Amino acid sequence: MEFGLIVAGLLGGVLGGMGMGGGTLTIPLLRIFFDVDQHIAQAANLISFIPMAAVTLVIHFKNRLVEKKGVLTIILAGLLSCALGAYLASLTPSDVLKKVFGGFLLLLSVVQFVSALRAKN
Repeated sequence: MEFGLIVAGLLGGVLGGMGMGGGTLTIPLLRIFFDVDQHIAQAANLISFIPMAAVTLVIHFKNRLVEKKGVLTIILAGLLSCALGAYLASLTPSDVLKKVFGGFLLLLSVVQFVSALRAKN
């Protein structure tokens, strides 16, 4: 079981480092293969995001890929929406949270598919 958790973490870390959102893989892996509660899976993803984001940010700064104009506004908006989202998630039953997250993944898939088709044409 520990090996499986390591693999799930590595896969989520690689996707997170590439900027694709490791949680889109980590959360379903934890739910499906390890029977982790939805709240715990999302919390684990958020906690693992902190070191991944720090490493990625350092790399992006070194490669001069970060535009500093407006960063404070984005950070403040992100922190506020993060706190609000965490509060709302804590009030939401796990089965509802699971369905909302699944719906989000389906919507994300459709958007990515349509975007790829438009880019091809």
